[in-house]
Amino acid sequence: MARRRGGARLPLMGDINVVSLIDVMMLLMVIFMITAPMMQGGVDVHLPKADARPLESHSGMTVTVDRSGAIFIDDARMSFAEFQASFKALSEKKGKAGVYLRADDGVDYGTVVRVLAVIRGAGVGDVGLVAEPPLQR
Repeated sequence: MARRRGGARLPLMGDINVVSLIDVMMLLMVIFMITAPMMQGGVDVHLPKADARPLESHSGMTVTVDRSGAIFIDDARMSFAEFQASFKALSEKKGKAGVYLRADDGVDYGTVVRVLAVIRGAGVGDVGLVAEPPLQR
């Protein structure tokens, strides 16, 4: 222990300085708040809003149709002809885990039906249509 000149002892300090710990916690919280929306991944689409039962999470493929009509399997972009030619092989490779179909709310209904027909034609029976819940007032 440290001593003063006269040999008197300094009192022990029993306090914990938490100000620096709070600063670190607040910094981490801000970092997580900024990065969490970016970590969702996938293709950015405006999903239609519907009051539907939430889908159970499975490990399946995600097929996305964006506003321009481009098709994405997970994050790989392809045309409809490429999708039609390769989807069956990709679904067999991944197994019969199921498919989540995400389509932008501005996509033509016929495009979504054609994509769904290719998915069903490949023998996939478990297709989940993804939507956002409506805004609550």
